[in-house]
Amino acid sequence: MKFTIYQESRIGQRKNNQDRLAYSYSRDALLMVVADGMGGHLHGEVAAHICVQFVTEAFQRDARPMLRDPSLFLSRVLTNAHNAILDYAFDKNLDEAPRTTVVACIVQDGFAYWAHAGDSRLYVVRQGQIAMHTRDHSRVQLMMDQGLLNAEEAAHHPGRNRVYSCLGGNHAPQVEFSKRLPLRDGDVLALCTDGVWGPLGDAALTAALSAPDIMQAVPALLDRAEGIAGPSCDNLSMIAMRWHDDATQPHADAISTRTMALDNFTTQLESFDTSRTPASRYDISDDDIEKAIAEINAAIHKFSK
Repeated sequence: MKFTIYQESRIGQRKNNQDRLAYSYSRDALLMVVADGMGGHLHGEVAAHICVQFVTEAFQRDARPMLRDPSLFLSRVLTNAHNAILDYAFDKNLDEAPRTTVVACIVQDGFAYWAHAGDSRLYVVRQGQIAMHTRDHSRVQLMMDQGLLNAEEAAHHPGRNRVYSCLGGNHAPQVEFSKRLPLRDGDVLALCTDGVWGPLGDAALTAALSAPDIMQAVPALLDRAEGIAGPSCDNLSMIAMRWHDDATQPHADAISTRTMALDNFTTQLESFDTSRTPASRYDISDDDIEKAIAEINAAIHKFSK
């Protein structure tokens, strides 16, 4: 495989960052996953972190160096991540399980497979246009489908952040799966939370991701989203990957997995980190974080077996 990839997550104007994201690749397969946690003090972060860490660890166990069935893998790991969040809530005696959106993508054998629940999105940008993107599992999307709202009205609707499918919570998730998509040279796959696509809209996002250098395009895109959102800026996170054919002379930052050992992985996973957050805006202590990490690992390991 040959690709260029970049990920970044920012706190925006919130007290803490409830987004989590990661990518991991073996010689023959690539995983990307983004989650946007929902819930009160710490718990939204925990749900998102359980989801992303669970999916990433499962990928590292199974992709040696490739997955037998990427769609089946996504179905199994997202179901088990949901159950791990419920188990965490049970052990903590929470009245309601924390929740998280999720969008996850596998690239293997030149094809992309993805699944999502909620309003975190995956975009496929091809030759300067959106070839496809995921359909939000949200109240405003349903109203748009019924002809009750147009896109402009939906962007300002008071219920625009209400989703009807997620991991965790009191209901089983309605996970939507893609058909496999053959990738072409130069295709960009972008996974992001609503803190990115909400302020920008499809046109601005497409224009930015069509630029030749995604290593510069993604930070500039996040800058623009923060500027448009202003004081109400949500957490915002994005992973963008540009696919390269073997015959193409790629960007200087492109990754080639050709020489990787069969059992090797490279992973970048966002974790609990207060060092990038001003102390005055963070209401979680180091002890809370250490305790949360231990509880997260316990929930994950129970369902990893």
